[in-house]
Amino acid sequence: MNQQQILISGVGGQGVLFVTRLLAEAAIEKNLPVLTAETHGMAQRGGSVISHLKVGDFISPMIRPGNADLLIALKAENLESHGAYLKPAGRMVVNSGKEAAHAEHKEGWQVFLPAEKAAEAIGNLKSVNLILLGYAAAQNALFCTFEEIRSVLESRFSKNPKLLKASVQAIEAGADLF
Repeated sequence: MNQQQILISGVGGQGVLFVTRLLAEAAIEKNLPVLTAETHGMAQRGGSVISHLKVGDFISPMIRPGNADLLIALKAENLESHGAYLKPAGRMVVNSGKEAAHAEHKEGWQVFLPAEKAAEAIGNLKSVNLILLGYAAAQNALFCTFEEIRSVLESRFSKNPKLLKASVQAIEAGADLF
């Protein structure tokens, strides 16, 4: 899967842009063309943040409604606003306070994960974004592998072993969910 449109949705402070940067760096390491764009609502006050990431030969960075291959929603409430971006055969990974749930739809699937509970279990409440990313990577829902994301984290945090360990632990916790 060398061409993909990914939408990441959340609120200010959840790490939407951090996940986007990680994925963009993974694309660059694979020598794949990548475009990103983001829109911010009242992000500093917990408002909506949405990030568009396109990997492959695209001209515009913005994803049109009905075209996203993958939606990563860090907040389930954002599905009402951003769910329409997902294409009918798309995949969706959503943070949910409820129990894990998986549903097939058309050619794709949607998964609701208790990412906040997983973050609490590893003692890192700010890791919901990486937990969802780890799950998506482990399910082969991304253009890059779990190992390639780990490599980007290792490059990024090479001088901060404590942050690297916490980040790797979070993506591993996501891979172990469901």
